Amino acid sequence: MNPTSIDQWFPLEQQRKYVSLLKGQVRVGLTRCRAEYFVRLWAYLLLKQQRELGMRSLRPLSELHPLKGFVPCTHREAYELFYGHKDSHRGSERAAGMMIDKLVDLGLIDKDFDGNTTCIRIRSPLPDLDHSAPSEEPIQLVPDAFNPRTDAIPAANFFVRLYLRNRPNPQRTATILRRWAQLYPTGMRVLRRYDNQNPAGFYVFYPVAAESENNFFLPPHKSFYLNSAAETDPMKIAVPGDHNCTSIFIRCWQIDSPYKQLINVCKLLEDGKKTLTSMLADFPNLCDIYALPLHPAQEQLASAVGFQKTTQQPQQSLSWMYMAVDKYLTLDFEQALSVLKFD
Repeated sequence: MNPTSIDQWFPLEQQRKYVSLLKGQVRVGLTRCRAEYFVRLWAYLLLKQQRELGMRSLRPLSELHPLKGFVPCTHREAYELFYGHKDSHRGSERAAGMMIDKLVDLGLIDKDFDGNTTCIRIRSPLPDLDHSAPSEEPIQLVPDAFNPRTDAIPAANFFVRLYLRNRPNPQRTATILRRWAQLYPTGMRVLRRYDNQNPAGFYVFYPVAAESENNFFLPPHKSFYLNSAAETDPMKIAVPGDHNCTSIFIRCWQIDSPYKQLINVCKLLEDGKKTLTSMLADFPNLCDIYALPLHPAQEQLASAVGFQKTTQQPQQSLSWMYMAVDKYLTLDFEQALSVLKFD
């Protein structure tokens, strides 16, 4: 079955019904566009599984029901399914793959990749799509200190999910986060859900010893650590009271996908001002902040805030980005980020 012909097998009227019911559910980050892609994907995988199970004559679907396990789905199929029915040239196979990852982040699907084939299943239990849920208050997030006992595993899991899908090792990531928390807890903060206290975002402001500052002027890959398998950390941490420490390295700064709205991004950035003020008491000569965005969206966010590119990775779109501490402390983040689009 051709993915572009899904409308013939699951009529648009039925698709819109499921999209509307999904939008009635309380699920942070689920836009109408994502709901439409999810419904089309669900219907396509259901039909594909029926064919694989030996049903010779397929009939158009009148309703959707859970899959029996995982079903193979290539990025090419997803591209044709999401964008092939549109007249414009919107989208690409890479964009389709990123959309699948977004649906995973939203908890709508599970994805399994064995190195060759991507397989997908619809999450179970599913929302009750026969009855739309009543509206609820949006989830409130509050800044808080990073707790290595309770926050390391959740923070490591969504860091790995976002950046290390091909080589996930959340145990190593959690171990590193806990080690950093022992060395300098002041620079580690989370954005915590008020209802269940789970971290939904976190950052690490890492004071760099003077002997490691030369790394900021070398190709970025030489400073990879959390996102690599390197055994030795190229960045030595400074000890409180070190007057020779002038630089902070933002080693992590991330909000989990379902919570990445303007209000939450500004809340975490604003909390960074309070953290910098506390760090200045420990390191009086702090004046430089360096960041190393690992994703184009992070680089876009950093640029909007006012970070500037410095040393770039040869033949790659990866750069060190710089901002003065004094400038960060004076920023109006809501105004700076008004040029960006959030869910």
